[in-house]
Amino acid sequence: MNLIEKGIEHMQANELEEAANTFNQYIEENPTDPVGFINFGNLLNHVGEYDKAQNFFNRAIEIDSKSGTAYYGLGVLHFEQKNYQQAAKEFQNAVRFGLDDADAYYMLAVSLRNQQNEKLALPFFQRASELKKSDTEIQFQYGLSLAYNEQIDHALNQLLYVTELDDQHADALYNTAVCYLHKEQPKKALTFFKKTLDAQPDHMLAADGKIKVEEYLSEG
Repeated sequence: MNLIEKGIEHMQANELEEAANTFNQYIEENPTDPVGFINFGNLLNHVGEYDKAQNFFNRAIEIDSKSGTAYYGLGVLHFEQKNYQQAAKEFQNAVRFGLDDADAYYMLAVSLRNQQNEKLALPFFQRASELKKSDTEIQFQYGLSLAYNEQIDHALNQLLYVTELDDQHADALYNTAVCYLHKEQPKKALTFFKKTLDAQPDHMLAADGKIKVEEYLSEG
């Protein structure tokens, strides 16, 4: 196990001082390798030392101006501070410099969504979903993005896929019901409102939807 792997192991065990010492040792022994600075930056991000973390990421970029992981770290840093415009810029840099990673595309998409730019976010949610097909949160958010972009048929198929991955995913079940309402299929919508409540009995939106659809069907 090298020093970087050892430092990451300390981080995962929440042994933060040990992680810092290990990454610092790596940097001292490898001052021209951006990896040490990136991992120390990630550690500082983790504890909320954003200014210090930024210095480490910037140092990594000085060493390698095309380090996708360094830009990703900066993206996380700005995202954590709710600076979504700058976060999106850094995540775009990460992708541009070769970080073909589901989390990078996902974080870029969420950063754009948080700027109310759902249309631009959609292809990045799609790419994330392609790279991590079993990640229910990524798949769900892609489904929502399709719905927000009024691609209801595609959204419905995507949300049904999420319910295949997790048949207790209450928000996916609820939004499936909403899609069926948009498609004017109230009986199917009612089925999924009920499934939502089975998964999460206190889901108020589903409860309200169920009552309204039952009233509509009884009048018909």
